[in-house]
Parts: sequence; C-alpha cells; structure tokens
Amino acid sequence: MINTPRLILASESPRRADLLREAGFSFEVLPAQIDESPLPAETPGEMTLRLARAKATAVTLAAAPIATKSPGQIYVLGADTAVAIGNELFGKPSAHADAARMIRALSGRTHTVVTGIWVIRLPDQANRAAIESTSVTFGELSDDEIEAYVATGEPFGKAGGYAIQGRASRFIPRVEGSYPNVVGLPIARVWTLLRELGWQDSPESRNA
Repeated sequence: MINTPRLILASESPRRADLLREAGFSFEVLPAQIDESPLPAETPGEMTLRLARAKATAVTLAAAPIATKSPGQIYVLGADTAVAIGNELFGKPSAHADAARMIRALSGRTHTVVTGIWVIRLPDQANRAAIESTSVTFGELSDDEIEAYVATGEPFGKAGGYAIQGRASRFIPRVEGSYPNVVGLPIARVWTLLRELGWQDSPESRNA
C-alpha cells in the first residue's frame, strides 16, 4: 500500500500554485515569512537558492510536528525567482515609475529569469536543490507602450515588473528554456527533485 505523499508549497504566489495545480499536484500552501533582501556580491542564482532554502526550512520547522503523526511522507517546496541582466536584479516594482523604469531597462534586451528550488522531505530531512535559468528577449517598446502596460496594473507584485502569461506576452518574441520558470516555477525540474526524493503518486492521483 502506498501512502499518499503530501506536498506543502512554502509560498503565497498564486502563479506557483496555479502551475502546480495544472500539473496535477494536490498541495497545501504555508507561506514562509523570511527576509528576502539580497546579500552583497551575491549572484542571482546564489540569492534565489539561498531564499528557496530559507523558505523551505522555515516551513519544515512548522510542519515537523505534523510529520511525526503523518502516515506518509511530507515534501516541503521552497522557491524564489529573480529577473536579472548580468548581476543586476529587477525585483517587484514599488510604484508606477519603478515599474516603468524596469520595463524600459528590459526593452530590446535579453534578460535571465532564475529560480532557486529547495525540496525537503519529512520526517528524515532529506533534501534536493536546483537552479533553473531561462533567457527571455523583449522587443523594443515605445514610451507609450510602456506607460500603457504599467497602467494595466499587471507589473505589480511580479519580479521584473511583467507577467509573461499576461499582457506582456505581446512584447516577448523569444524564450529559451523553461517557460513555466518565467511564470514562477519550473515544474519539470520540481518533478525531477521530488522523484529523486522518492515521491510516488497514489493510484488515486494517477487515475485522476
């Protein structure tokens, strides 16, 4: 008999939740409250992996008492995504002018979307980690196009100030690598890490 594994997403991102749901995962959401400030001289990959680990670890501590009583294994998934040109990070815009500045900087250029992933299995604390990178090319945008896009409100709450799955898709002629990574979570890489840690779907989930 296979006990159904439990997955906990250590993030309140609706985009990550949507991607997991569309990939057929059942999961719980338990956001981690951590300081997400970058450290000096930290690369985007180093930062995202550090924050993914911090998120997963924080939620693991909260979930540990549950794990000792659970008949199956619990997997905690932490992830963090950054948009960067070189080592210049583009976070979530704080205001209209900030969003416009970011889109203007990305216009006509290729940037990198980096996601750090950290998965911890309970109760034994085994873990796996990975960094996924995707190259995204923006077309040249006019000031009017930038202002119109920012006015939609879509840039806010999103790293780099844009949503590739939304209105910004019209501005992006080329993506090299994982598209779900740009949305917020490289599902194929997550699946690989889960399987490495022994994830087994229950018969019920396979037939869903």
